[in-house]
Amino acid sequence: MIYVKSLREQVYEFLRKELTEGKLIPGSSVNLTEISEQLGISKTPLRDALIQLEAEGFVTIAPRRGIYVNTLTLDEIRHIYEIVGALETTTLLAVFDRLGKSFTDRMRQLNAAIKDALEQRDYGTYYERNIDFHNTFLSLSDNEPLLRIVMTMKRRLYDFPRRGYIAEWEQSNCEDHAHLIAAIEKGDAHGAAVIWRDFHWSFAVNEKYIREFYFRDSKS
Repeated sequence: MIYVKSLREQVYEFLRKELTEGKLIPGSSVNLTEISEQLGISKTPLRDALIQLEAEGFVTIAPRRGIYVNTLTLDEIRHIYEIVGALETTTLLAVFDRLGKSFTDRMRQLNAAIKDALEQRDYGTYYERNIDFHNTFLSLSDNEPLLRIVMTMKRRLYDFPRRGYIAEWEQSNCEDHAHLIAAIEKGDAHGAAVIWRDFHWSFAVNEKYIREFYFRDSKS
């Protein structure tokens, strides 16, 4: 079957791309008339897409005042780390017994691809392979509501203009991946959970990098 995306879905993806490319800047207002004219569509699918973005935390729709792109705050990042860390770790433990050699081999290949992307300073590929690494075990879950929450929250972290790298942070992430693979191969579910929840997704462990990456031009 050929799946044709609805107009609302197409507009939603357009707006997310605008966020990623920095054409919709945090703190700025969204001009419905300008975007509807640019896309050659009515305001109805545009409003529908914006309602979805509001539910996901990207914008605020203020009646009679307009629509504004939300700023990603340090507290919001901390909350996202806590929630995603808990949910991904829950999923990891739920599918742990199904993570055989084919999965760890795939994880190792993806981690190598991530390192290659970093050496090439190819943030787009780095982002995609990093998502693929996490999805190696997330994809085994049939908990669709949990997976939607995780993906939505990751988008809040990633949908903004790319700002390059912090080499030490990216190397640390790759080391976490390697330690996770080793724990899985040893059959150490508890150790794998500790690595993922208490290191990889720990706000406290990553705070200095988070502040530098997201707020290097501010005093947050």
